[in-house]
Amino acid sequence: MKNFTYKNPASVEEAVSFLMEPGTVAMGGGTDLLGVLKDGLLPEYPGQVVNLKNIPGLNRIEEQEDGLHIGAAATLRDVADSPVVGSRWPALQTAAKSVATPNLRNTATVAGNICQDIRCWYYRYPDILGGKINCARKSGHLCSAMMGENRYHSIFGAAKVCETPCTGKCPAHTDISAYMEMVRAGEYESAARVLLEVNPMPAITSRVCAHFCMEGCNRNTYDESLNVGSIERFLGDYILEHADQFLTKPERENGKHISIVGSGPAGLTAACYLRQSGYRVTVYEKQKEAGGCLSYAIPAYRLPKEIVRRFVGALEHMGVAFRCGCAVGTDIQLEEIYQDSDGVMLDTGTWKRPLIGLAGEELTRFGLEFLVDVNNYILEKPGSDVVVVGGGNVAMDVAITAKRLGAPNVTMVCLEQRDGMPANEEEVTRALEEGVVIQNGWGPKEVLRRDGAVSGIVFKSCPRVLDETGRFNPVYDEDKLLTLDADIILMAIGQKADLEFLNGAYEVETERGRIKALEGNRTSVDGIFAGGDVTTGPATVIKAIAAGKETAVAINRHCGLEPLEVEKAQEAREATKLASFDPGCRHSRSAVKSPLLPVEERGMDKEDMGDLPEEAVRGEACRCFNCGCLAVNPSDMANMLYAYGARVRTSLRELDGAVFFAGSTRVKDILKPGEIVLEIVVPGPEPGTVAVYDKYRVRKSIDFAVLAVAGTYRLEDGLVKEISLVLGAVAPIPMKMTEAENYLRGKALNEEAAREAAEIALRHAIPLEMNGYKIEMAKVMVRRFLGF
Repeated sequence: MKNFTYKNPASVEEAVSFLMEPGTVAMGGGTDLLGVLKDGLLPEYPGQVVNLKNIPGLNRIEEQEDGLHIGAAATLRDVADSPVVGSRWPALQTAAKSVATPNLRNTATVAGNICQDIRCWYYRYPDILGGKINCARKSGHLCSAMMGENRYHSIFGAAKVCETPCTGKCPAHTDISAYMEMVRAGEYESAARVLLEVNPMPAITSRVCAHFCMEGCNRNTYDESLNVGSIERFLGDYILEHADQFLTKPERENGKHISIVGSGPAGLTAACYLRQSGYRVTVYEKQKEAGGCLSYAIPAYRLPKEIVRRFVGALEHMGVAFRCGCAVGTDIQLEEIYQDSDGVMLDTGTWKRPLIGLAGEELTRFGLEFLVDVNNYILEKPGSDVVVVGGGNVAMDVAITAKRLGAPNVTMVCLEQRDGMPANEEEVTRALEEGVVIQNGWGPKEVLRRDGAVSGIVFKSCPRVLDETGRFNPVYDEDKLLTLDADIILMAIGQKADLEFLNGAYEVETERGRIKALEGNRTSVDGIFAGGDVTTGPATVIKAIAAGKETAVAINRHCGLEPLEVEKAQEAREATKLASFDPGCRHSRSAVKSPLLPVEERGMDKEDMGDLPEEAVRGEACRCFNCGCLAVNPSDMANMLYAYGARVRTSLRELDGAVFFAGSTRVKDILKPGEIVLEIVVPGPEPGTVAVYDKYRVRKSIDFAVLAVAGTYRLEDGLVKEISLVLGAVAPIPMKMTEAENYLRGKALNEEAAREAAEIALRHAIPLEMNGYKIEMAKVMVRRFLGF
């Protein structure tokens, strides 16, 4: 171990003061912590260790009026040998005697036992399997037990101990695995509400999103990513079909008025969340229809305009007011809007063409302008020999659109090599399928002219786009040229924000041609906020949506009101303690693909991608690992104390056993900074109570439980009056078998009842590849606990 400062406090108060210092950990008996330090399991090695064992008064064991009081520093040997414990709580003695070896029981404390870290080998021994271990509790994001050795792991699901990579990759941080669990159960309304916590327009994003979540999906390690996009589309369309159920008017108005300039995805998102919370919202849009890039920059074959119109219509039904055909800075001034509002959001996007200083550039056409014209139903063939400059998704849309409008020859030229193109792989594939020629590794040098019109374009070789630091810094070879004939050149290599509307009394600070967004998307003018591409430059729709929610939250704080309804909903939704999954997920290797129109059937007026049927959606959701930790709780004492209904008293408060033992899979997440366990209070059992602690392990000593049953019951007139049943080593927390308890109460205790109770207790079990034996073993041990 590394060096650390060792503190021996003389009082609880002194111990708490030490523990509040950075880089400090507490030590009970040390039997767990020393191993943790030796194996380097903590994120940061502590500089200070505080010994709690020698604090006076913390090692007592005594019976008081409210039950048995066990001091945190009492050893397991003290509990096992205590006549006080043995008189009324003998099952607690059994549990203490079952832990490890006599030498360890002499040192290990009760508090240390119930606070100990997990014992999973993937977590404890990172060097096994050549160090190729993925552990969600450490630097990984998946439990290796899901697809690896799992004989001793959980049969009741996984603990969410880290942000899943699919959620982490999503700019909006959508809790994808949570709504997948609901989809598997057919609970579409609940799944939809999880989506709506961060994204009010999943019917749109599912069709146009880059789906970074799929890049992060843990299935990529083993086979193929979950098809998140198609499941999101199913839910998004479900939301639009039931818009009056999900996108609802506020129950009451809050008296505040917010104005939003621009109706792109960021502005529409903010409008939705603010209106839900009772704000009066007015959206100003210079185009004739709302939607910004959704309506005018994305081709209908990717995003049907009717989808956008239905979403905008739902916002109108909520009470959002749209003033379309109203250009701020021309038809109305920003000052006027500002004076009439409690807050203003700017979401004017990036619609302006950037100039790159190319000779003959004035004869080329802006690709985004071309897409806007097409979305305004100007459906003319752009030319015969079309060259598109750029390699992003906009360039792809431009090239495919030109091809579908009848251009026989469409060539796309970009700086990047194929594997480095900014465009989505599926978009690249679609372009190639439709006959678009892609030339990689070339940058524009000069536009060729004949009689004042475009005749072609010359490109220079670009062997490298990024420098050694990863920054955009292309290198050109002027001696290697490529000349292409062209009668139209469409430039799709960037977009700029048009900020002319900002001129006036309220000058908003800008930088690099964009609005400067401070923390919370505030601008330099109090009460004016900005979000979306106008602050970042061209980005994805989902990034704009994330910015829209962030801006709505900031505006609400500026107005000094209680949290937004969407914030309350997100906070109120408690993450399931244990995440379930379909046992067959380990064997479903291929994703279900959404139907794609054949090349010959594709056009401008119908969507390329089709829907997945409900059965396929649920089947694909079953492929989700619902990634988490599958290790089991290691504490024998926690199992029996939980079954006895014990309470835990700390330096700050008293915690119910359900909160302390099963409220989290990590005790450190239950205890506050500096908080330490002082004693455990075990209520006295009623006369006639039967208490049992039964544990199966490979060896009689040393080993942790493979399976444990802790329980108490009392009969009255031959019927079960009281019962408490806890299973240990079956999940990341001790599992209280509430359904089985409810079944047994009021029943005569016989073999039939015991058998049925065992079935009920295990009916929600989810076996892994190698631990299904635990289910039958647990049923036997439950029946044995009940005397059968």
